[in-house]
Amino acid sequence: MNVLSVEKLAKRYGPKLLFENLSFGLERGEKAAIVARNGTGKSTLLKCLAGIETPDSGQVTLNRAIQIGYLGQEATLSGDRSLVDEMLDQDDPVSNAIRAYEHALAGRPGSTGLQQAIDRMEALGAWDHEARAKGLLHQFGLRDLERPVSELSGGQQKRLALAKCLLNGPELVVLDEPTNHLDLDMIELLEGELSRSELTVLLVTHDRYFLDNVCNVILDLDQGRLERYRGNYSYYVEKKALADEVRDATQHKLQGLMRRELEWVRRMPKARGTKSKSRVAAFDDLKEAARHKNRKEDMRLEIATERLGGKVIEVRRLVKSFGAMKIVDKFDRSFKRSDRIGLVGPNGVGKSTFIELITGRLTPDGGKVVIGDTVRLGYYDQKGLDVDPTKRVLEVVQDIAEVIPLNKGRKLSAAQLLERFLFDRDQQFHQVGTLSGGEKRRLYLCTVLMRNPNVLVLDEPTNDLDIPSLNALEEFLADLDACILVVTHDRFFLDKICDCLLVFEGDGRIREHVGSYTELRSLQQRRPEPATDRKKVRATERRTDRPRKMTYAERLELERLEVEIPAQETRRAEMLQRITDESTPHEQRAQLSMELEEVARALDLMTEKWIELSEKADP
Repeated sequence: MNVLSVEKLAKRYGPKLLFENLSFGLERGEKAAIVARNGTGKSTLLKCLAGIETPDSGQVTLNRAIQIGYLGQEATLSGDRSLVDEMLDQDDPVSNAIRAYEHALAGRPGSTGLQQAIDRMEALGAWDHEARAKGLLHQFGLRDLERPVSELSGGQQKRLALAKCLLNGPELVVLDEPTNHLDLDMIELLEGELSRSELTVLLVTHDRYFLDNVCNVILDLDQGRLERYRGNYSYYVEKKALADEVRDATQHKLQGLMRRELEWVRRMPKARGTKSKSRVAAFDDLKEAARHKNRKEDMRLEIATERLGGKVIEVRRLVKSFGAMKIVDKFDRSFKRSDRIGLVGPNGVGKSTFIELITGRLTPDGGKVVIGDTVRLGYYDQKGLDVDPTKRVLEVVQDIAEVIPLNKGRKLSAAQLLERFLFDRDQQFHQVGTLSGGEKRRLYLCTVLMRNPNVLVLDEPTNDLDIPSLNALEEFLADLDACILVVTHDRFFLDKICDCLLVFEGDGRIREHVGSYTELRSLQQRRPEPATDRKKVRATERRTDRPRKMTYAERLELERLEVEIPAQETRRAEMLQRITDESTPHEQRAQLSMELEEVARALDLMTEKWIELSEKADP
C-alpha cells in the first residue's frame, strides 16, 4: 500500500511550465530520489508534496494522514532564538514544558523555578520527548542548548534543521539537498539515520554516493515525463544509458520511415481527399514523433591555460590562529603543476581559511606563501557570485571580456560562451536576480573559467549544481593541465578528481594522505582507535622519570586503593542502575547524576594513583 500517491500533478510559474501530469506512488520503507536538471522544478515539486505549496492541478494523497517531516534547501532559522527554542518551536504543552525546563536548568533570567518545571514535565509525561530532542541534537553535534541560532555556522544550522525534521518521528521525510553544508562525517551519520527500514524517504540531492547508499528508487524527471527505476543510483545510470540508446535507435528508425512516407505523400497529392486518408493522418502523427528530439544539453567546458613554470605555490612554516583556536601550525608544502589535492575535515576546522591564506586573501600570523610568477589563479568561492542582481547575465560576462580565447587560436564571443554553460539567448538577457541557485553557480563558474586560470582553487564547487553539470565539470577537470585544490563534501567528486588529500585534524594539524577519499575512509575504519587514556600515558611517562623503588607508605596506599577502588566501582554501578530505573523520581535522578559525577571523578584519581604505584611495585 502506498504511503504517498501523486496523480496528474501540474505546476506553472508565469509562462514557464515546470511539470504536468506527474503520477507516481511511494510504498512504506522506500527511499526515493528525484533526479532532474536544474530549472525543472524539483524543489517546487517537493514543496507541493509536503503541502508547502499548492499545485495548479492534480492530487497528492497521504495514507491515513501520516506525519511528514520536511527539510527545505535553505534553513530558515530565527536568529534571536536559542537552539532549544528553535528545536521545539511548536506551540503545544509538551514542547512548552520542555523549553521551560531547559531554560530553568540553564538558569536563564526570568525562567520558572526548576522544581516547578520538573513537576510540569512529570505531569505531562514529557521526559521521553525531551530525551529524543536532546539525543538528536547530540547526535548532530549540537550540545549547547542555550546558544543563539545567530551564532551557528551554516553547517550547524543545517544540522539543527535536520534534527527538527526528524524530531517527531515522521513516517515520511521529504528532503531538499540534505547534504549541503554538512561535513563528511555528518553525511555518513545521516545516511545511517535515513536507512532505517520503516522510514519512507523522498529527496533531491546531487551527492551520488549518498544516492547509492540510501536510495532504492530513482524517479527520473525529464522533459515533463517521470520514469521510475527500482534500484540505487548506479543501477539507474546503467539502465538510463540503455534506455537512451534504445530511444535514439527508435528515433533514427522513425526518421527513416517518415522520409519514405513523405515520398508517398508527395507522389499522390491529389489522392488525399479520396484515397488513404488514414495513411495521411498516420503520417502526420509519424512526423510529430520523428521530429521530437531527445534533448541532451550538457555543459561544454574549455579554456586556454597558460604554461606553468616550475614554481607554483610554496608554503613555508605557515601559522594562523583565531584567538585560542589554531587553524594552521607550521605547515610546509610545495604545490606542483600536476597536483590535484582535496581538503577534508570537519566543518569549522579551517579548510576555507587555509584556502584564503593560500590565495593571499588572508594574512598569516607567521610563515609565508610565495606564488610563482607564471601562476594565473582562478578562485571559486563558496559564497558565490557577487554582482548587482539587476544586471543582465550577458553583461556579467561582457564586463570581464567580450571575446574569450581558446586553445589553437580559436575564440568565443561572450554569448557563445554562455550557450556552452546552458544559457540560451533568451536567458542571457534575464536579470541575475531571477536565476535559480544552480543557474547562479553555473554563471559564477563561467566567470572563473573564462579568465583561463592555470591554478584552480574550488571551495565547495558542487553545491547547487545538478548531476549532468557535475559530470561535465569532472570531465573538464580530469583533462585540465593545471594545479587544482578542492574543498568539497562530495565524496564522488573527491574520488574522481583528487589523488592526494590534506586531512585537517584540528588544533592546526594537517596530515597528507596519498590516495582517494574512499581509501582514506577504509584505512580509518580498519585502524584501531588510538589510546586516549591520558592517565595511562602519564603513568608510563613517570615510569621512566621516577625510581621504581617503593616506600612503605606507598605500599600501604596501594593496598588501600586495591580495596577502595572495587567498592567505588560497585557504588557507581548502583547509582547508574537507580538513575536508569523508571520508578526513580526525577528529582532523585537529578541529585544522583550530580553525585555520580563526583564518584566518577574520585574513581579516576584513585585509578591514576593505583596505576602509578603498580608500576613501581612491578619487579
